[in-house]
Amino acid sequence: MLKIDNLHVHYGLSHVIQGISIEAKPGEVVGIFGRNGVGKTTLMKTIAGWVQPSGGSIELDGSRLDGLSPDRVCRHGVGFVPEDRRIFPGLSVEENLELGLLQRAGRSRAEKKAEVERIYERMPRLKERRRQAGTTLSGGEQQMLAMARVMVGAPRLVLIDEPSEGLAPMIVADIFAIITELKAAGAIVLLVEQNVGGALAVSDRFYAIERGSIVASGKADDPAEKARLMEAITV
Repeated sequence: MLKIDNLHVHYGLSHVIQGISIEAKPGEVVGIFGRNGVGKTTLMKTIAGWVQPSGGSIELDGSRLDGLSPDRVCRHGVGFVPEDRRIFPGLSVEENLELGLLQRAGRSRAEKKAEVERIYERMPRLKERRRQAGTTLSGGEQQMLAMARVMVGAPRLVLIDEPSEGLAPMIVADIFAIITELKAAGAIVLLVEQNVGGALAVSDRFYAIERGSIVASGKADDPAEKARLMEAITV
């Protein structure tokens, strides 16, 4: 289980995250919504270890993540798909995927190869371009590669930041389908997304953030709670 308790984050004198508490369990997609600049991306980066908190705690299955470096957070089973995708320049599609395999130690070469082939079966476009430099792919293909690079590590917690931004509807539908597959595999998924309708369709619950604080939360399929969400993020 993921448990974030009274989390605070500062950028200098700016108090960006102000006492956020969130819980999520395996096999659950939790949508994180709010206007631009309210702290959603900072929250994701803090969980991933890219930003260090100034207070509070982050626990995954009872292990503290707050204060750890990004590589140690990753080895605890956390995968992060950032908004800018972070495709490694100079590396092919397959080399990007091989780096994703480093998230989980102890697998044999045969197991790693089978995992990459499973990804190629799910995303045949990546297989067609396996020798191509990752940064030369289209925007949609780069997003799929960023998702695939996390998936090969079989993470327990997946953080996904704005996956549909600027992409064609067909690609967006495939990305949301992948999120549903991650959920079915038992992963915890935290999803930051401006496409509120699409995100709610794959989410179990949601939190709305305003000025670094939670201002609404509820079940994604509850009409009254969804109405409160829309009111909270459009004020």
